[in-house]
Amino acid sequence: MAAWRVRSPGPISTHPLDYVVTAIPEPGEGEVLIAVTACGVCRTDLHVVEGDLPVHRPYVVPGHEVVGEVVGLGPSVGSDIAIGDRVGVAWLRHTCGQCRFCVRDAENLCPRSTYTGWDADGGYAEFITAPAAYVHSLPSHYTDVELAPLLCAGIIGFRSLRRAQLPLGGRLGIYGFGGSAHITAQVALAQGAEVHVMTRGDQARELALALGAASAQGAADPPPVLLDSAILFAPAGELVLPALEALDRGGTLAIAGIHLSDVPQLNYQRHLFQERQIRSVSSNTREDAREFLSFADLHHIEVTGLPYALDRADEALNDLSSGRIAGAAVLVP
Repeated sequence: MAAWRVRSPGPISTHPLDYVVTAIPEPGEGEVLIAVTACGVCRTDLHVVEGDLPVHRPYVVPGHEVVGEVVGLGPSVGSDIAIGDRVGVAWLRHTCGQCRFCVRDAENLCPRSTYTGWDADGGYAEFITAPAAYVHSLPSHYTDVELAPLLCAGIIGFRSLRRAQLPLGGRLGIYGFGGSAHITAQVALAQGAEVHVMTRGDQARELALALGAASAQGAADPPPVLLDSAILFAPAGELVLPALEALDRGGTLAIAGIHLSDVPQLNYQRHLFQERQIRSVSSNTREDAREFLSFADLHHIEVTGLPYALDRADEALNDLSSGRIAGAAVLVP
């Protein structure tokens, strides 16, 4: 099969990926073999490729927004999954199920958790294996290209929106407007929020307004109103300060990314006083995924997907790094 592997992490401009032909993987105990039909290109993939995240598996195949068809079953796979099923594979690959976090329904914090496209080979390939207990049933009325970004961009955005503690009918600020943000904005709007977007690039701002945002301005510009909540999707620590300044009293800023550049020095009076707060977001639980995919089944989400052939993955990552993608890039084998 064809696949991309991280040869040596570094800036995407240095071509750190190899496009190779390798053996189709065999599903192990409790695993399924999936023929990939679409794989989203996520900023976390870029962090893996460029070395912002430490190496967990040398020469790993990136990709964790995977849609495909089950074509093989390993030993001990239950009867709830079968050959021919269309399924999704997300970032969270496995948890221990026994630690104090797992037993209190916080498996996203499991110290022994593993992740698709970081600890195990991901979806920048024609085939992938995944534990059957961690693959997801998918809504039927989306195309594969539409579904792929929902499996991380959508799920993590859904959790980030919860972490932001947006009050009913409140004002939400979104900083950065890529794959996750443009999905999360639609979820918030469907729930009755007023959405304001701060992002670089005319194309991204135009998309935000087309989807129903009340305003769209530059990445560090103040919104026209004070915000009840905000979510920072851009991995830019310098945006934490303007985002906090835009919050009204009691407001919450959720930081959605797995990686963030350094945050400048905060001023207590300007940024945190009057019970403003910052909350991080760490991965997601399987219950987050089920709830979000059920929401997506009931409320159709317009996914602005830009398809790339599998052999153009390095180009897609370069376009993502350069801010040339409004919406979400998706690899199609």
